[in-house]
Amino acid sequence: MTEKPRLSNATLHHLAKDVELPGYDRSLVRIGIVHLGIGAFHRAHQAVYTDSVLASGDNRWGILGVSLRSGETREALEPQDGLYTVASRDGGGDSFRVIGSIGKVLVAPENPEAVLAAMADPDVRIVSLTVTEKGYCYSPATASLDEIHTDIVHDLANSAAPRSAIGFIVEALARRRANGSEPFTLLSCDNLPSNGETLKRVVTRFAELRDPALGLYIRDNVAFPSTMVDRIVPATTDADRATVAQSTGLSDAWPIMTEPFTQWVVEDHFPSGRPVWEKYGVTFVDNVDAFELMKLRLLNGSHSTLAYLGYLAGHETVSDVMRAEGFSTLIEAMMDEEITPTLPPLPGFDLVAYKTQLRERFRNPALRHRTWQIAMDGSQKLPQRLLNTIRKRLEQKKPFDRLALGVAGWMRYATGVDENGKPIDVRDPLANEFKQRTAGKRKANEIVDVYLGLAEVFGKDLPKSQKFRETVCHALERLLKDGAATAVVLS
Repeated sequence: MTEKPRLSNATLHHLAKDVELPGYDRSLVRIGIVHLGIGAFHRAHQAVYTDSVLASGDNRWGILGVSLRSGETREALEPQDGLYTVASRDGGGDSFRVIGSIGKVLVAPENPEAVLAAMADPDVRIVSLTVTEKGYCYSPATASLDEIHTDIVHDLANSAAPRSAIGFIVEALARRRANGSEPFTLLSCDNLPSNGETLKRVVTRFAELRDPALGLYIRDNVAFPSTMVDRIVPATTDADRATVAQSTGLSDAWPIMTEPFTQWVVEDHFPSGRPVWEKYGVTFVDNVDAFELMKLRLLNGSHSTLAYLGYLAGHETVSDVMRAEGFSTLIEAMMDEEITPTLPPLPGFDLVAYKTQLRERFRNPALRHRTWQIAMDGSQKLPQRLLNTIRKRLEQKKPFDRLALGVAGWMRYATGVDENGKPIDVRDPLANEFKQRTAGKRKANEIVDVYLGLAEVFGKDLPKSQKFRETVCHALERLLKDGAATAVVLS
């Protein structure tokens, strides 16, 4: 097969006629948003909404992407003038759209000063983040800054050359304060409870450690609206790249494969201005907490449970897991009986329809979302996705056996050895600690005890709860004795 030309400004005319193009002159776009963590999710979600705003004629909201670690995204997008393809996939087929809202990508470790200068530019009115839970350098159990985190220690001593998102934010705000520019709005788009409040807590604490006056300035003058974001975005494969090239007529080094569904709920607090995202499907509210909790517990909690138990049962993708015996029944019962009673009221919102839609999204056969990908960074995700729900069930004095099976699935997965004795590639900040703590442990109660020693995951309360310990131990015993597939069927 002849290799297709590379996607770029100069080759757009080669695209197939049914591919949606950026409907604006990209040379006129000004940077108004700096986005930290320029990964697949941002490019499938916030950048798409912003592309629609730019197409409406408001050219103030171009995005400068920042990679805080590697140059992989920059290397893929730079030869393409920042353009990339979003493929929306379901059982009915694929649709393709080229996104042009990202004007440039910087790699922070290569040139931190360039990143800081961009963030300090008065034209930038929003700094948004998708840096995943671990990027906040915080303790998931307490949602407070981890003051001994190596990046935090470094950034406090090297403010002009930070490593962490928090270090970049505080130094940029310090510069704007010094030059008389109004502060930007900080917009977290990560799956954290009250993500705006969490970001404010860690940023202001870091600033206080640097300079108490700076901490006070940020607390009093910087907006941190919370958000709820939702779109399933699997990792892109070489087969996906081939599909995009064949279907669109141009090769794309890093297209995005996603589902048709997309949702963004945002607290409307942007003192320096914002795009009119609401014209393109964004819901602005006074308080996002109830929506966020619903999504974290129903979608993310179920997703993680499917990932750990599904991986152990030998399934590669979420859609494979949902077709396997017992899993759909488990998730439906967990949603209805254990999660829903922990949620606050959402007047006018059809929760039954939402849960049905979630399960249908999980079954989407065109979206090959790997269980291994979802299982990453479990120590950072578990508190908000499963453990806080269990805390509420304990408070209600109600059972949580299915939620406990998800926690036990994580414990079993994180040992690093699957049910056939083969190694699991556990990607987690605490992966080495898991391996050391569980080495030589074979009994469920021994394994549970060593995990409960991780205060950064389980806090101080859950290890003291006999009900929690017993329920998780029982679930892990079933996994060790019968295997995940059987344990799910019998649950």
